[in-house]
Amino acid sequence: MTATQSIEEMLRQAMVLETADYRTWLLVLPVIICFLFGAGLLMLRRQMHWHAPVAVVGLVLLLAADIALFAEVWRNGTLAMAMGGWKPPYGISFVADMTSVLFLTVAGFVGLACGIYAIASIDQEERRYGFYPFLFMLMAGVSGAFLTGDIFNLYVWFEVMLIGSFGLLILGSEREQLDGATKYCFLNLIGATVFLLTTGYIYGTFGTLNMADIAVKAAAVEGDGTLLTIAALFLVAFSMKAAAFPLNFWLPASYHTPRFVVSALFAGLLTKVGVYGLIRVELMLFPPERGGLGMVMAWMAALTMMTGALGALAQSDMRRMLNYVVITGIGTILAGMAIPPFLESASDSITTGAASVLSNRGLEGNGAELTTLATGLAGALFYAIHSIVVMTALYLAAGVAAFRNGSSSLHEMGGLWRRNPIFSVMFLVLLLAVAGLPPFSGFWPKMLLVRASVSADLPWLAAVILLSGLLITIACIRAFALAFWRPLPALAAAADVGEARQIAEETFRAPPPGTPVALVPLVALCIFVIATGLWPEWLAKFSYQAAAELLQPRGYLSSILEVSAP
Repeated sequence: MTATQSIEEMLRQAMVLETADYRTWLLVLPVIICFLFGAGLLMLRRQMHWHAPVAVVGLVLLLAADIALFAEVWRNGTLAMAMGGWKPPYGISFVADMTSVLFLTVAGFVGLACGIYAIASIDQEERRYGFYPFLFMLMAGVSGAFLTGDIFNLYVWFEVMLIGSFGLLILGSEREQLDGATKYCFLNLIGATVFLLTTGYIYGTFGTLNMADIAVKAAAVEGDGTLLTIAALFLVAFSMKAAAFPLNFWLPASYHTPRFVVSALFAGLLTKVGVYGLIRVELMLFPPERGGLGMVMAWMAALTMMTGALGALAQSDMRRMLNYVVITGIGTILAGMAIPPFLESASDSITTGAASVLSNRGLEGNGAELTTLATGLAGALFYAIHSIVVMTALYLAAGVAAFRNGSSSLHEMGGLWRRNPIFSVMFLVLLLAVAGLPPFSGFWPKMLLVRASVSADLPWLAAVILLSGLLITIACIRAFALAFWRPLPALAAAADVGEARQIAEETFRAPPPGTPVALVPLVALCIFVIATGLWPEWLAKFSYQAAAELLQPRGYLSSILEVSAP
């Protein structure tokens, strides 16, 4: 072998020499769009009238790119690429499997909804201080976190997302915002520090940060307490970012301080990125260790659900109540992650349909068995997608309600049903959905989680899921009765309506409910909630496939390392 041939062979072993096809560009396109439009809006800082239309165009393109990537993964399976042409585990990888594209697509959907809503709710001054560039920075961090196949770069994308969220949180520079931002930043910096230390620990253990490479090497290590320590540290880091008990006190102290549209983005996306990291690392990289931590996670889930439900009952402010509803949703997702795999009959239409899909995807084993093994995790993924949409919609709707009454306090609100019945029906639909009542989207994942808990011999966890749902239902009914059903309190009714609206506009930056630009995203989000409730099979199929791929990640590993899963 000549020296030239030897060098060429070494390059082939370390680098990808083939020309990249269009699918490679699909993987990086969401992040590229976010950075291009974010930078472009900074260059347009003196032309504020262009910010809103340019941002909406960018968010439409982002959603289109997310949908295209989703379709590609659905048709052809997991898609991977290596940055700079370096083969994994040497290079940085981007990977899109069904879990990634599910979260990515719904994130693009709610990002577009918030971008349209912000046209009416964010004024010129706040645009001048960078609302839309910060929004694209946040979306870039979210998209990168969902697509990265590298642990360290997951940390990097978390930091990009947090930089954008810090800017959005203090937009307006009010005292309450700065106080909330201090708490938010402090706790998230602690979580980031734990994450970074654990990343160093995992690199020292395996000599790699590529997720697929870690999964292969971790499977070869048996009975090592080191892996359990790493899994426990990741549980702490991601639980802090997801606002799980007992590390959730920062969320209700900060999410009520920014503008309603910012709170909607945070409630819909930020905590779910923490949940995604927890699912990806604990279930795909360290499944035996997740089994060892399963009971800890189950108790964390139960306490998170009850903390959120009782906190929601205790609130007299609509937005503070929604802060605790977010926490309850995080606990519900954790419950699905804590439930161990189990086997049951696949008799209902949802499970049977998912079984056929998985069987057609070429996964090993009987399709029905694969779906039943993943019921708890599928319920968690289903609920996470539902929660992203419904919590975003609730905060946006709460902003409209606060504008109509001049306050978000339940003691000062009232009469909205008589003044705006269509908007009131939309709000009621969202409240019923977040409480998990039929026929809306929150009912089906809770049904899966309850069934999975009972079948896994965890009836107490099923009871907590049902009890927390009952308490959230009571809190939602109380909020609707006070803010919508009862007459406007005498003191508020006697006040000048124009003055009340002026106060609301200065305080909440929320659009009037008659503004079409404010109603368009709310209608779109409500349609998703209703359609998923009436026809849940489509999302259940995707959730079951994503769960099966996480539990048996052969496609994920082979797409990156070109090896079989252990």
